Amino acid sequence: MSQEIWINLPVKDVQKSTAFFNQIGFQATNVGSERAKLTIGQTTFLLFPDAALEKFSGAKVADTSQYAEVLFSLGANSREEVDEFIQKVEFAGGTIFGKPSESDGWMYGAGFADPDGHRWNLLYMDESKMPKGKV
Repeated sequence: MSQEIWINLPVKDVQKSTAFFNQIGFQATNVGSERAKLTIGQTTFLLFPDAALEKFSGAKVADTSQYAEVLFSLGANSREEVDEFIQKVEFAGGTIFGKPSESDGWMYGAGFADPDGHRWNLLYMDESKMPKGKV
């Protein structure tokens, strides 16, 4: 079995979503007029129009204005990286639902939604301050 994972993500406008993800520093490329490929680290997301995803998934897409379907978590290398990234998201038109803040004395992160309402968070963990016994 292949160890690759492709995450199929429904979007309202493939071009708009591609532009947003490129503007915040990810690598998104159009693959024809009906989909795009978004690469974050070693993870591949395929951006499909809502109707296309509904067709091959056999289910309606979630109304992200009402419900969270998933939370994609991204690692950051520093607090500054979190702050800079969230500024890019705001400038690109994303919605910040969790402003950058510290948690438990060793984690620093923020949460945002892309133009389609998919939720993401960015988290820096200072392992030197992590309490013993935490994983």
